[in-house]
Amino acid sequence: MSITRRGFIIGLPLFAAGCATSGADTFVTAYGPRREEPFPLSALSPNEVKPELRRQLVDYETRHPKGTIVVDTPDKRLYYVMGDGKAMRYGVGVGRAGLALRGNAYVGRKAEWPRWTPTDNMMARDPINRQYAGGVPGGLNNPLGARALYLYRDGRDTMFRIHGTNQPQSIGHAMSSGCIRMLNHDVIDLHERVPTGARVVVMQA
Repeated sequence: MSITRRGFIIGLPLFAAGCATSGADTFVTAYGPRREEPFPLSALSPNEVKPELRRQLVDYETRHPKGTIVVDTPDKRLYYVMGDGKAMRYGVGVGRAGLALRGNAYVGRKAEWPRWTPTDNMMARDPINRQYAGGVPGGLNNPLGARALYLYRDGRDTMFRIHGTNQPQSIGHAMSSGCIRMLNHDVIDLHERVPTGARVVVMQA
């Protein structure tokens, strides 16, 4: 073997390593700053998102067709079925006991930086919400975050949402008023993938 060929082969691993994408690079790509938004989002810190709750493409065998959203409530994960045995998986926050959505629905509409208005039930459970009865405009302090997918059944709004949150620490927990919370960076990603009319399946224990 010539010196030139030997040097080329030895150099291959170094070249390949130089082209590889590290876990840190992947995190920055997924959770870096979103300056183009009407309300720019700061980058998330790795300390704010546990590795098992980060957005990632995973193997996922399911009977549900491509384009279906599957919410695994007990496991606090949301899967967007990509087909060919793959899904995009996201960590989510879910409703407290007795408040979570059950069964099937579909995405009736989508919104960017949506306005939030507490439901009558939310105001009855927590009177402090009455001060927001007139609605809260979209923005960084809005409980619905950067995007919302409105879940419908039989042409009617169920009042349940898949939405962003300004409380990243709530992801992976059951503490919402029934809606499905996602990191703002993740709900933006899901919003871009999901068309209106997409089927939503909510799995319970």
